[in-house]
Amino acid sequence: MLQNNVLDKLREYDSATICNVIELFELRPRNRGFMTREIKAAFPLLPPMVGYASTATCRTFVEPNPQCSAAAPDLIDRFGELPGPAVAVLQNLDASGSAAVFGDVMCNSFQAFGAVGLVTDGPGRDFAGIAPLNMPVFCDGLVASHGYNHLLDLHVPLQIGGLSVYPGDLLHGDANGVTTIPVEIAADLADACAEFAAAEQIIIDLAQSGQASAASLRDAYGEKARRVAELGARLRKS
Repeated sequence: MLQNNVLDKLREYDSATICNVIELFELRPRNRGFMTREIKAAFPLLPPMVGYASTATCRTFVEPNPQCSAAAPDLIDRFGELPGPAVAVLQNLDASGSAAVFGDVMCNSFQAFGAVGLVTDGPGRDFAGIAPLNMPVFCDGLVASHGYNHLLDLHVPLQIGGLSVYPGDLLHGDANGVTTIPVEIAADLADACAEFAAAEQIIIDLAQSGQASAASLRDAYGEKARRVAELGARLRKS
């Protein structure tokens, strides 16, 4: 179980920086581990979301079978299985005829029991009612009706935005998108983000100084690369 201060540190950085530093561990290919651009932040100005996946499949086009469907309270009952704050992750099985997977009622319910975000590959609705919650939600659009919205299987592996998501996966999301974080490197990752950001800042500061030349910019890129290489070597060794 990660300490709360680790999650707090991860929230200080955007998902692009998180992905940059994950690359340095060389645990997975650089084109894996993050969701595709179809999964967008509904409220991109909110700070980053960090939490553990509480997963469910859902349908919105097919009428529910009362004997095998579930509802938001059933998923909330599973939040206690997670090692920290929940992110509700809902895979829409009715993509060809989808109504809203979530709205303000569901988001209020999840947040009341500690959820820090929601991610789905379907659309949402009631964004005006969700906005005051300051709860990050990620989806593929906005529609008016919830159709036959219901949950099915809880805490099962999902496929969302080209990414496999398992119950308990650590997720990070912001305006850039959503990525998983391997739990075994999360603490080192949180500590390393500041050093990586400082290396990038060398180039940004020079570019914004109004005094950059081609030679000085090339030197800045070289210094950034040197620092990142040293950081990566330390992280992989540790």
